[in-house]
Amino acid sequence: MAPSSAPAHPLLQQALLRACRSAAGRMKIADSLGTKLTGRALLTRILAARSVLERTLDPDERNVGILLPQTVGAAVVNAALALSGRVAVNLNYTTRQSILDLCIERARLRHVISTPAFLERVKLSLGDRLLDAAEVRARLTLADKIGAWWHATATPLPVLERRLGLDRIGPDDVLTIIFTSGSTGDPKGVVLSQENVASNVRAVDRILHLSGADTALGVLPFFHSYGYMATLWLPLTLEPAVVYHPNPLDAQMVGKMARQYHATVLMATPTFLRTYIRRTPAEDFSTLEVVFASAEKVPREVVDAFEKRHPKRFPTGNG
Repeated sequence: MAPSSAPAHPLLQQALLRACRSAAGRMKIADSLGTKLTGRALLTRILAARSVLERTLDPDERNVGILLPQTVGAAVVNAALALSGRVAVNLNYTTRQSILDLCIERARLRHVISTPAFLERVKLSLGDRLLDAAEVRARLTLADKIGAWWHATATPLPVLERRLGLDRIGPDDVLTIIFTSGSTGDPKGVVLSQENVASNVRAVDRILHLSGADTALGVLPFFHSYGYMATLWLPLTLEPAVVYHPNPLDAQMVGKMARQYHATVLMATPTFLRTYIRRTPAEDFSTLEVVFASAEKVPREVVDAFEKRHPKRFPTGNG
């Protein structure tokens, strides 16, 4: 048989560049901390962060830890590392110190990007491995900012892809390491390739048919495989905008963000949905068009109760 002439799917990094360019003049990302960026501004920040991280990290430092909640800043750091061909390791900030230390050791992390204020809030320590996100931002030069804006705005995408070295990244290359919860022993690092994540993004998109008119609620943490795919890469590489809130159980604020940004898509777990059934006013979710529930078995009673309070189209994934 002759080899297929069908084009390969673009890398997540390539899709990210295209999605940001497509949303250049409209909101692409926001969070409850007050940050709100267009696609052009988002790509500018990602490229600027990449420049600083390339100067800060060792050339052979492949795995880089991140200990941050789901916010615009955390999304920028993840994307910047991906555009560097490095492996982002989002660590669980709800775990014990001993488990965190074990994960850092197993992933062989020299640096973990976080902030002292966040570490104090979650009562965890990184010692000399801490790479303070605020210090990274402080290393930005005027040249970094101008160059990032120019490449985000004017550089042809094929030229930008070559400049970033995306031609050296393949679908089987490692994108991230996600640690299991440790419920059946010590956490295990699960290595996910580019295509592992990208194929799931494509699968969800085929079900939901997302467009630039959609806005997703980003309530899932990046340290979970479902959140890493659905909350981070799905909105960053497809047309929808995304709005983040760090605490998925803060039903009032989640509802407020949904109302403020006219959210149309909610991706959550049954546990979070139970909270929204009890605590989120129906009018807050009035613009939702679809709810996608996964990561654990979705009981029929949860679906029925949510649809009764917030009538929506409700595909589920019991994976």
